[in-house]
Amino acid sequence: MKHIPRKRFGQHFLSDRGIIDAIVDAINPQPGDRMLEIGPGLAALTQPLVERLGHLTVVELDRDLAQRLRQHPQLTVVESDVLKVDFTQLQAAQAATDSIASTFKKLRVVGNLPYNISTPILFHLLDAVAVVEDQHFMLQKEVIDRMVARPSTAAYGRLSVMLQWRYAMENVLFVPPESFDPPPRVDSAVVRMLPRTDPAAVDVKLLSEIVQVAFSQRRKIMRHTLGKWLTDKGFAGTFDVQRRAEEVPVDEYIALALVVTAAQM
Repeated sequence: MKHIPRKRFGQHFLSDRGIIDAIVDAINPQPGDRMLEIGPGLAALTQPLVERLGHLTVVELDRDLAQRLRQHPQLTVVESDVLKVDFTQLQAAQAATDSIASTFKKLRVVGNLPYNISTPILFHLLDAVAVVEDQHFMLQKEVIDRMVARPSTAAYGRLSVMLQWRYAMENVLFVPPESFDPPPRVDSAVVRMLPRTDPAAVDVKLLSEIVQVAFSQRRKIMRHTLGKWLTDKGFAGTFDVQRRAEEVPVDEYIALALVVTAAQM
């Protein structure tokens, strides 16, 4: 029986064989990799991945699709909302099956993410970044443009700062609407995300709050937003608030969060 895409799940199924092959090549799965796919759908990407891997864990919310996927002998199916999945716990459970300690491996996470909740998924995965080797995601191109944006550009914002603090990222592949069934109304792309090996040990909640306040009125200088917030915190350091939020590099936001944290100790 043909599966009818469900709008409430944001389902757009990849169908272009050339694009699928290009994505798999970009991911470069190797036998024995501990890989997890978010939103496998009709298994267009799942099948070529598992052929190279030997085994694949998938997270699928749609009950009908999950039932289909369970028929595949090389898949472990987690039927769940991805935002409720504890990736750290999942990695630990998989690591416990290793026969010897030396085979411990981090997760490689891939997927065609539902565009309506892609940003929450990205932030959810930040909590598990310590057990992730890399991430390859299909997303709305506009979102990836924001993820990799540089300061002083229109696309640069909270998403840019929060993700660039923790990942090195690159846009690796453009995917047009006609590569899907049904076609989305937007262009898509594939992003590669590599967790940084030496990120600043910053309080993520504090950094998030600073960035959110700074970009709350992005067209105005920060004197009345972040400047006021810093005053309320009793900040006695130096930070130029006579700028717009988009003019401040990622490193400066991180440095500010570290200084504020130190002052509160």
